[in-house]
Amino acid sequence: MEQYIIRGGNPLVGEVEIGGAKNAALAILAAAIMTDETVRIDNLPDVRDINVLLEAIERIGATVERVDRHTVTINGATIGDISVDYEYIKKIRASYYLLGALLGKYKKAEVPLPGGCNIGSRPIDQHLKGFRALGASVDILHGAIVARANELTGNHIFLDMVSVGATINIMMAASMAKGRTIIENAAREPHVVDVANFLNSMGANIKGAGTDVIRIKGVDKLHASDYSIVPDMIEAGTYMMAAAATKGDILLKNVIPKHLEATTAKLEEIGCEVEEFDDTIRVIASRRLRRTHVKTLPYPGFPTDMQPQMAVVLALAEGTSIVTESIFENRFKYADELARMGADVKVEGNTAIIDGVDRLTGARVSAPDLRAGAALVIAGLAADGITTVDDIMYIQRGYEDFEGKLRGLGADIDRVFSEKEIQKFKLRIG
Repeated sequence: MEQYIIRGGNPLVGEVEIGGAKNAALAILAAAIMTDETVRIDNLPDVRDINVLLEAIERIGATVERVDRHTVTINGATIGDISVDYEYIKKIRASYYLLGALLGKYKKAEVPLPGGCNIGSRPIDQHLKGFRALGASVDILHGAIVARANELTGNHIFLDMVSVGATINIMMAASMAKGRTIIENAAREPHVVDVANFLNSMGANIKGAGTDVIRIKGVDKLHASDYSIVPDMIEAGTYMMAAAATKGDILLKNVIPKHLEATTAKLEEIGCEVEEFDDTIRVIASRRLRRTHVKTLPYPGFPTDMQPQMAVVLALAEGTSIVTESIFENRFKYADELARMGADVKVEGNTAIIDGVDRLTGARVSAPDLRAGAALVIAGLAADGITTVDDIMYIQRGYEDFEGKLRGLGADIDRVFSEKEIQKFKLRIG
């Protein structure tokens, strides 16, 4: 079983290069099958979720070629199957983007109900509502979503709740529907904008992405494109939190500072120095940080995907902080693991009350999901002594070469596969 083993106590110092946004890339890869011409996508993160989705796309018949670690070409002309295998869906929730892509292009799709991290209920009713509004019949049959239409017709769709997945899925299907579609109460996240930009680069006609009203004029077909994925604001935010927790000094390269405003504002509020440049950000934490209150909200609010990492920083801050999770109900599963390291965290419903402690101590902990796993690694880096993190396959779903990038910042961290390797690590660090 793979684990991370960490000796904490070193401030993280240096430069780190941020990769492409996983959440944008997953939707863009799905959208790439909507043309019969070859699409080239670069700045792809080399993470497990991306590789699983590429396998799923290949399995339905598309031609997929890895040009290099971060570049792929996809041609959807050879697709012979509109039914996606359950094996892929159970591994990554974002395979459901193939619904909107296949429905838009072929007017039919069959995709099993999604899996992914168990961080709470993530219903797909808004996706299905959108497909039905475009004229598709949608049924749940034998554990799969089956959507069909003679043709898709544009419509006015008001989402009952802000949903990134539904916004993107409806946007993909509507881009090849007859007439005009308006999506109101649309998600505004940077990766929604990136997917819209990608579809437009293939000949779609989408306006308003990044606002809460998106207007789409359907087109008959899409064409080839050469596109680069936007930088990952969650990967960037995770390293910003690592600097804060370890009293470090990190320069993050290849970022869009505007995407990080909510994270930057909170770090400055608790006492970090944050310097912004065109495509870099520097985070310096030279003293003990202060308490604050955090509430997760849809973009441009504080991201739910940054909440566990922020909680680790606040576990070491002075005073009592309150973290309110308004997006997912199971996002505090890391609290018990953090308590094993000496943190004082009490969870009541969708709120965590965190009394800052002077120090954390190393322990054996288990990653309950992707972002919580990254947060526990940060806790290990800040803690006294040795921490082992189990179930790191969750972390590998969304962070490319996590241990390598952290080592480049001065962290004592290894990925190990056996008890023998753990002992070697302990002997090496003395």
